[in-house]
Amino acid sequence: MLKLLPVLALLMLPPQPASAQQIYTAQPSAQQLQEAPVLLVDIRRPEEWVETGVLPNALLLTFESPAQFMAALRPHLKPGQPVALICRTGNRTSRAARLIASDLDVPVVDVAGGMFRLMGAGYRPDRPTRAQGCTIC
Repeated sequence: MLKLLPVLALLMLPPQPASAQQIYTAQPSAQQLQEAPVLLVDIRRPEEWVETGVLPNALLLTFESPAQFMAALRPHLKPGQPVALICRTGNRTSRAARLIASDLDVPVVDVAGGMFRLMGAGYRPDRPTRAQGCTIC
């Protein structure tokens, strides 16, 4: 928990998990998401990344099922690094966080409000790239 406190402070989260599986819900700014030492994963579909744009530090990995997602996510995980999930509005990340948390030994952050909240606050997303994982870019 001590290693987690700086991350939670950066994301302005209270240090209380939503469940025993360490799922947190947060509303960080785009800047906080770019500065936080988390693995930020945009779980939307490729056409959504292209349509709306993405955060420049996001791994683009569509969530279709927990098994598929975890198989694709595992090579990107660093020991002790929390995982933050973002989607369009926060609905998918809320569900996905609950489904994968038991498979991870790190906290999972559900970015509430998703890209629409960030854009509503004035953030202008970047174009997705193949290097991030976009399969149609």
